[in-house]
Amino acid sequence: MTDTQLCGPRGVVETARAAVAGGVRVVQIREKTTSTADLYQLLLQTADAVGHAATVLVDDRIDVFLAARATGAAGHGVHVGQSDLPVDRVRALVGPDAVVGLTANTPEHLAALQALPPGTVDYLGVGVIRPTATKPDHPAPLGIEGFGQIAAATALPCVAIGGIEAPDVASLRAAGAAGIAVVSAICAAENPQRSAEDLVAQWGRSNTNE
Repeated sequence: MTDTQLCGPRGVVETARAAVAGGVRVVQIREKTTSTADLYQLLLQTADAVGHAATVLVDDRIDVFLAARATGAAGHGVHVGQSDLPVDRVRALVGPDAVVGLTANTPEHLAALQALPPGTVDYLGVGVIRPTATKPDHPAPLGIEGFGQIAAATALPCVAIGGIEAPDVASLRAAGAAGIAVVSAICAAENPQRSAEDLVAQWGRSNTNE
């Protein structure tokens, strides 16, 4: 997940390119303070740079995703939170082929999913695992155990997020994570490709140790 400020002079596009070279397979454009015009251009540029090798999502902004898709850009979908448009309306807008992710971190969020048609949501973003400065208004941290309880209660793939570092990867995978999402661990890294490689290696090793 991107953060223009953390990427610094290197920029989001080059950071994404390095991360994908290191094995990252999903890039989410998440920019809370960027103008709509700049976000649109950033999505286009990132999709052009890495869309052939990774799934490119945009956080919250269905309008930006639709505008980019209309140009033929290789953006693949959106991620929305509980305070965004209802996820069933999001699915209706983006169509059946787009990826739609939803933030869910309570049993009540999971219960609400039961009323939705199958295929409305492709995956859940579950967290935060630990406190994180990249989302100051985050809910109470779940920890790895709390994440595992959410993951065990749904058949949807659950992606862990929030304050995750490489040593956490094995425990999160054992707790049922289908993937992990990071911001600082890659965007703030001196060498984002090497950091991505380390995270990917930790994920692979956790599988062999199961």
